[in-house]
Amino acid sequence: MTKEQLMALGLTEEQATKVVEGFGTMIPKSRFDEVNDAKKQLESDLAARDTQLEDLKKAAGASEELKAQIQTLQDENKTAKEQYEAELKDLTMTNAIKLALNGKVHDEDLASGLIDKTKLVLGEDGKVVGLDEQLNSLKESKAFLFKSDEPQQPGFKGKIGSDGQGTPPSDNAPSLIDAISSHFSTLK
Repeated sequence: MTKEQLMALGLTEEQATKVVEGFGTMIPKSRFDEVNDAKKQLESDLAARDTQLEDLKKAAGASEELKAQIQTLQDENKTAKEQYEAELKDLTMTNAIKLALNGKVHDEDLASGLIDKTKLVLGEDGKVVGLDEQLNSLKESKAFLFKSDEPQQPGFKGKIGSDGQGTPPSDNAPSLIDAISSHFSTLK
């Protein structure tokens, strides 16, 4: 949740600021549950495959062909596990970037694409090291991507009047209907 969403729920600005500073911008529980369930399922599938391979290896005995096939399957499982861990790390980095950009930029996808993930390190505490530096650099080089911190003033920003300079029309100016009628009457 963003600071604005917390304030909309009835927290004061000071309370909302403390919550955001303490916990950061939060992801929806449904998204967390979805990722967490997928992780648990993949881990259990991987453990089941490893157990099956070990059982096969024990039952295989002296068959060299079967041992080679089991070794191939173990290598594939190891590769799949490494790929899964890399994807999980990438997902963690992507979520951290999106959370850091949430509510601060006009287009999160565009801004997150400008962050170099190879320069980021996932710390043991779950924080992404190097992200703040890249965000500050991005704010300086591409400030147009970021939303203004100043509150917008409500009101009309266009020009009033028929001369385009902000001068209101005079009382004797023709109405819109009269102006259109005279325009089309000259075309005949």
